[in-house]
Amino acid sequence: MDTSSIPGLELLQIADVVAREKSIEREEVIAAMEEAIQKAGRSKYGHDRDIRAMIDRKSGSIQLERWTEVVEEVENDATQMGLEEGRKHELEAGEFLKQPLPPIEFGRIAAQTAKQVISQKVREAERARQYEEYKHRVGEIVLGTVKRAESYSVTIDLGRAEGVMRREEMIPRENLNQGDRVRAYIVDVREEVRGPQIFLSRSANDFMAKLFTQEVPEIYDGIIEIKAVAREPGSRAKISVLSRDQSIDPVGACVGLRGSRVQAVVGELQGEKIEIIPFSEDPVTFIVNALAPAEVAKVVVDEVAGRVEVVVPDEQLSLAIGRRGQNVRLASQLTGWYIDILTEAEESERRQEEFKTRSARFIEALNIDDVIAHLLVAEGFVSIDDIVATPVSELATIQGFDEDIAGELLNRAVEFSEAEAKRITEELTKLKVQDDLKEAEYLSLSMVLTLAENKVLCLDDLAELDSEELLELLGEHGIEDEAAAGNIIMAARAHWFAEEDAANEAATEAGNEASPEGPGEEPSASADDVTSC
Repeated sequence: MDTSSIPGLELLQIADVVAREKSIEREEVIAAMEEAIQKAGRSKYGHDRDIRAMIDRKSGSIQLERWTEVVEEVENDATQMGLEEGRKHELEAGEFLKQPLPPIEFGRIAAQTAKQVISQKVREAERARQYEEYKHRVGEIVLGTVKRAESYSVTIDLGRAEGVMRREEMIPRENLNQGDRVRAYIVDVREEVRGPQIFLSRSANDFMAKLFTQEVPEIYDGIIEIKAVAREPGSRAKISVLSRDQSIDPVGACVGLRGSRVQAVVGELQGEKIEIIPFSEDPVTFIVNALAPAEVAKVVVDEVAGRVEVVVPDEQLSLAIGRRGQNVRLASQLTGWYIDILTEAEESERRQEEFKTRSARFIEALNIDDVIAHLLVAEGFVSIDDIVATPVSELATIQGFDEDIAGELLNRAVEFSEAEAKRITEELTKLKVQDDLKEAEYLSLSMVLTLAENKVLCLDDLAELDSEELLELLGEHGIEDEAAAGNIIMAARAHWFAEEDAANEAATEAGNEASPEGPGEEPSASADDVTSC
């Protein structure tokens, strides 16, 4: 086929049709055609030559030219000419000599090659368009049709692109078949070699939040705010809401007339049971609301550890925990607190046991009767150190105490504390505990002794433990959660990082001053080669 025989207007019409079908710019299609013609021209006139094709955007006529650049020093005869020769054509350095070429005839192979080039360029333009369209749509809900359903993922046709929903992002036990209409949440859009990858989800917490935004106008308008969502997809979910208008009930607005709004969301989520919880800035109130429908008798909050102890009536225990721990697990995710559930009987038994243990400790250490010991425990004293740190005037305010009793009690506590410190110090010396562990600010002497009895003799030994091991060793000393244990371990490792920074700084300075090591020289020892205790 001769390129001159192609009607120009027909060529432009083809470009218009392709641009509309692929939803890309007409200019990109024409540029792809030009590149295909250029490739065919180079096959005929030489691959080393600079052959360029131009298609007139109005008439569709094709012009094929050979471009030769004018340079001062010729390095490539095929694409360059000298300055002297260029001046014969009235050209200066940096300009091009454009020589028209006759139309080329496309053979079968050349035509096939041109078709491949055009197809490739069109696909690239289509992928670029898809990425630009969807990269800003992360967090939106889209409607599509299932194109392919495989064991590990589902491909969804979104009309102008395709999305992928992995099996773990689907609602459990949900069967999607080819041709099914489905709504999904865009969690990520990535630009990859094979085109933009649009990742969808129906199990994400934000998917439920977006569904409520679509169904509840008050949420869309910003009058009601979704504070948190906790889900076990396909089974049960809790969502907390807050109204910025005191006259509007956030729970009632989300439920809708006769439950119409929440039922629309439940239907989309394959019957997932949804509980709408009113949000509260007060953590106790919020936790009580989150544990509904269970009734709560008492809540004890440990803000430092991020834990909450919830006491419920005996008959409410199974309801509070839920099937397989589902209710308390969702409540914990919703509130951000670690929740322990106790019955009133369990709490009473534990309190009594703690009371007996602390009383016995005071009786033995201070040589006092059980009445005084019980009074100390009832006032909240946990250890001898608590008594030592309390002024006499404050001790004297305890019911049944006076200045004399308070003074004598404080003296006994100080004597015991000093004797205990002396005993522990002697034990630590026998066990050959290093000073860095003894002097650690975050460890008491009794903690150090417990560690030493378990072969932890220096700061490096402590730093090599994990949080579970440390929790097991120091649980009796009040370290009750992995977060606190982890903080101690990180503090013990602080000197590692300081030494490493110092070593790196020294090495940098030495490298700046000294010459590089010769091939026969051995490398110097690093900080990592230093052995611990």
